Amino acid sequence: MTVIRIAAALLIGADGRTLLVRKRGTRAFMQPGGKIEAGELPALALARELREELGLVVEPGKAQFLGEFLAIAANEPGFEVNCQLFRLDVDQAVEPAAEIEEIVWVDAGNVDYLHLAPLTRDSILPLYRSLIG
Repeated sequence: MTVIRIAAALLIGADGRTLLVRKRGTRAFMQPGGKIEAGELPALALARELREELGLVVEPGKAQFLGEFLAIAANEPGFEVNCQLFRLDVDQAVEPAAEIEEIVWVDAGNVDYLHLAPLTRDSILPLYRSLIG
């Protein structure tokens, strides 16, 4: 299976909720972030993607590395994502930009009403719940 290397953010707002995004033309909600370019450090890739997708300016050094996760890609059939996940606590407003069509802030409660990417559903949201528990 072909692997896509991504950097993603567990963005946690001042109220403790976390941000999920949905890209234009897709169904699955997931953490903001994106592909890591060749030779790019994951935290720098994350900062670039957050600026492009949400207008969010973050200091890469403030991103807390939470781990590496693998999952079936939500939007690329036959691909797997290798995710470098970082936590960022933010109190800035975010606006969908670039390929982001929709954003939603969710709490640790039931999110079954959303179509979630496998990585978000199986790995990241359970981790989020344990962190804010």
